[in-house]
Amino acid sequence: MFTIPPAAVRRGCAIAAAMAACGLLAGCGTVTAGGSVAAAASTHASLATCQPASLTMTVNTSQASAMTGSTYYPVDFINTSKTACGMSGFPRVSFVTGDGSSGRQIGAPAQQNPAYSGLAVRIAAGGIAHAWLQVAVASNYPPSACKPVTADWLRITPPEATGAGYVNISFGACASASTPLLIIMPVRAGKAVQGTTP
Repeated sequence: MFTIPPAAVRRGCAIAAAMAACGLLAGCGTVTAGGSVAAAASTHASLATCQPASLTMTVNTSQASAMTGSTYYPVDFINTSKTACGMSGFPRVSFVTGDGSSGRQIGAPAQQNPAYSGLAVRIAAGGIAHAWLQVAVASNYPPSACKPVTADWLRITPPEATGAGYVNISFGACASASTPLLIIMPVRAGKAVQGTTP
């Protein structure tokens, strides 16, 4: 279950404190049933990297978990191709003003949660993987430091991929790059479930 120490979720807390507190994904486990991490890594090495053209990327708001000061959303990667693909590590995520080349980044990109390392993930044709995205509440920060705006898009680059995908979803954001609001976890196999470790 999600467990966040009270000291880490006070309004206006530094993002570093939130990162230290986000042990919600402890015990992430292996990525293949009955397989070891080493075996999974070997499997991924023999697969093509999952690219945006063969993925549908969504933010699963139905499984979101709100905590004081932040909300955690699973970013889903669905393999829409006819063959398996692989990925390992952290997606790159940022708020942007629009999709495609017209979109400009808003504020700071997502920071990687240092408490977790990447595991190789095999996504079968039609299969799914996910990564948890922590979004801090912009209004918890002084307006002078945050420069609050509304971001209507997320730009998501799958781990090891050469391109990005875009998800149309609105968040309160900080235009100031000195006030980061996003923390991303590494990709894990399967579908995320609210209130459980992946």
